[in-house]
Amino acid sequence: MNFPADFPITEKWPARDPGVLQLYSFPTPNGIKIPIMLEEIGLPYEAHRVTLAQSDVKSPAFLSLNPNGKIPAIIDPNGPDGKPLALFESGAILLYLAEKTGKLLGQTTRDRHIITQWLMFQMAGIGPMFGQMGHFFGKDAVKAENSYARTRFADETRRLLTVLEAQLEDREWIARDYSIADIAIGSWVRQIERYGEDAELAVDWLDFENVHDYLDRFLERPAVQRGVNIPTREG
Repeated sequence: MNFPADFPITEKWPARDPGVLQLYSFPTPNGIKIPIMLEEIGLPYEAHRVTLAQSDVKSPAFLSLNPNGKIPAIIDPNGPDGKPLALFESGAILLYLAEKTGKLLGQTTRDRHIITQWLMFQMAGIGPMFGQMGHFFGKDAVKAENSYARTRFADETRRLLTVLEAQLEDREWIARDYSIADIAIGSWVRQIERYGEDAELAVDWLDFENVHDYLDRFLERPAVQRGVNIPTREG
């Protein structure tokens, strides 16, 4: 395939520099993972703001890149064998970028598998459960009609935080060295405080001292501070 001619998405979101990786995203917990990763590894890229509106994520242009209609997605014009590669799903993109650059995936095969298991832990557990917390505890949540759901997702979120608390007992990062697992997990742990006091109380947020310290370390990283605002919400 040729880039950009063979990718319909470029008709709606034109590439200003077709020679660099194209990122299509929005600053949600999943959406910020990839700009954080790109900022960490220093790979040149161009960010396109794809909102969560139906006119963007469900547009024929975006669905041509991700048939599931979710951000983030990328096109790497310099993919394997020198051919463009389109990818969706944040976990798959993180793994691809780590393998492409040889960064943030450990030094050994053993490291890689340990990091990957924690990445999958986020994708299968933290993301879906924390996301449901946001749905039922967010600013627009209807509390009275969702008491069972609120209890269920608060309990599961607390359980997942307990797993993280134990894992971080003797280390700064999930797999000892900073990795794509931390980018994935940190991007979602950040959400708990953003959901508000009601959510914090429901999961006993103040009890998780190791997770608090972990989140502080994550948010102090310059690449994280840049990545959480790429692309901007407005524009």
